[in-house]
Parts: sequence; C-alpha cells; structure tokens
Amino acid sequence: MNVETIWKEYQQSLKAFLHKKIANPDDVEDLLQEVLIKTYHNLATVHDTKKIKSWLFQIANHTIIDFYRKRGRNLELHSEDLWFEEQEISLTSELAQCVTPFIEGLPEQDARLLKAIEIEGLSQKEFAEREGIKYSTLKSRVQKSRQKLYGVFNKCCEFSIDSQGNVMDYQKRESGCGCS
Repeated sequence: MNVETIWKEYQQSLKAFLHKKIANPDDVEDLLQEVLIKTYHNLATVHDTKKIKSWLFQIANHTIIDFYRKRGRNLELHSEDLWFEEQEISLTSELAQCVTPFIEGLPEQDARLLKAIEIEGLSQKEFAEREGIKYSTLKSRVQKSRQKLYGVFNKCCEFSIDSQGNVMDYQKRESGCGCS
C-alpha cells in the first residue's frame, strides 16, 4: 500500500468530488494537492486497506471544510454557499426512501416500534406510555430493533461514517442483498 498506487486509483474520483463542492477549478487543483500531501503524511495510520477510499474522501471533505472556513473569515457567507447542508439533506432524503421497506421487512413488533419512533417522530416516552411499556424496557427494545435494521442495511450497503456516527456516504454492495 503506497501513495503512488492509491493516488493513481483515486485521484480522478477525488477531483470529481472536489469539483462538485468547489466552483473554481484552480481551487480544486490546490485542494487536490493538499489532499495528496495529507495522504502522504498520514497513510501509515490506515491499517485496513478496505477503508482507504472512505478515508481519502474523509480527508477531502475535511480539506473542503477548512477551505470554506478560511474563506469565511474574509468573506460574508450566504446559505446557498453552504454545499454541505445540501449534501446532508440529499443523502438523508436518499437513504430515507430506503428505510421504510427495510423496516417493513423486520418482525412486526420491531417494525411497528421503528415506524412510530423513527418515521412518525413519536418520542420514546410517548410510545412507551401509549403501549403501556416501561420506558427503560422500550429503550432496550428500540436499541435491539435498530441493531436488526442496521444488520439488514449492512447486508446491502457499505457506509462511510464520521467520528460522530453520521453517515457521510454509502455504496451498494456488489453482492446485493436480495432486495429490489
């Protein structure tokens, strides 16, 4: 695993990613070089070669954020300039379309619970009161149901997760999951 090999494989994808987020082509080239330098300096910290791609795109994402922060000190920022708000909404809405069929594929009790809490937005306390269940018991059931749902999702998709547990990106697994 060396920088040259990795860079040959991912440079074009990283450049396309940067072009989606940065309008000025010269800035894209500068940021691409920053990503290369960060990759060179930090490649030894990656122990799992399967995570190289998500690691590289995380570096690119942080480089973009730093770029906008530096510019933000000198410029007035407008909401339409905040590309990351648009991406987060887009990624979330894209994944939200997938959630309901997966939830419906769970056992009935888990599906009913997750639909009420995750889809309809009912609080766990409200659901516990409505169902006559102890709140602590419900919290445990919610965790178990979420784990089952994650298991189903994990069969179909590979997720890139940031340090706070937020989904940054996902990719459909080649093996598929038997879902349409």
